[in-house]
Amino acid sequence: MLELYQNKEYESACELGFKNYVPYLRDEEFISLYGFACLKIDYVERLSIPINILKLSQESRSNAAYFSIILMQKKLLYHALIDNYDISSLNLPTTDYVLSKVFDLYSKHKKDKQQEFYIFEDEKDNQLKYKLYLLKDARIDKMVIEEFHDSLSIKKHIYW
Repeated sequence: MLELYQNKEYESACELGFKNYVPYLRDEEFISLYGFACLKIDYVERLSIPINILKLSQESRSNAAYFSIILMQKKLLYHALIDNYDISSLNLPTTDYVLSKVFDLYSKHKKDKQQEFYIFEDEKDNQLKYKLYLLKDARIDKMVIEEFHDSLSIKKHIYW
């Protein structure tokens, strides 16, 4: 899996970790790498396995906490967008992951009413903007974060 990760084959590394984590339950480097590979391709829902397994070392507990923050922010932001749940009073830790950045920006945003989409400017780079919206689907609505640099779309993250 390390070779896949180093070669930026994150989807293959995430799949390998997901299908083969049981024999590696005590190999926290394998489990952490599995978690980070899944995070690189926005498979945030797969973080629940590493969150529950990582506990033996300080580094692994730190990784589990990092994954937990991101998974919780995903769930809360989705809840806010779908159900108009107010997250403005929440004071959560944050991370450098794009979902965390957008969660923080959305929670600080004054919401008089729900909007079709939200545009946020990155707090550290005014050339970087995020567009947050729901993609309606017959099965399940998806939460989308598009990253723009100088008005050019550079990445689209889709979560469900």
